[in-house]
Amino acid sequence: MLVKNIFSGLPKSPSVDEILEKLVDSKSVRIERIISEGHSSPKGFWYDQDKDEWVVLLTGSAGLLFEGSDEVIVLLPGDWINIPAHVKHRVDWTDPTEKTIWLAVHYR
Repeated sequence: MLVKNIFSGLPKSPSVDEILEKLVDSKSVRIERIISEGHSSPKGFWYDQDKDEWVVLLTGSAGLLFEGSDEVIVLLPGDWINIPAHVKHRVDWTDPTEKTIWLAVHYR
């Protein structure tokens, strides 16, 4: 058995791009650690995923925007959201002053 810590191996300095690491990948589930620091979705880009996605914010803060709504949903540490497949959404912003660490579970 391999034991790891979700907070280990974090980059010391900000990355130009968001860092996405697959922790588990099988036919039925994919679990990712995402590290953001001031990142957002490209202008006009919307995620439209084939699987449901459960996301929990572990550190930092972020704003999610869903297609058809002007309300930005703010996530703080401990907040989680379940996004059904094909619900278009985007990351409006992430905290530029600290690492925002997400745990994303994609499932059917």
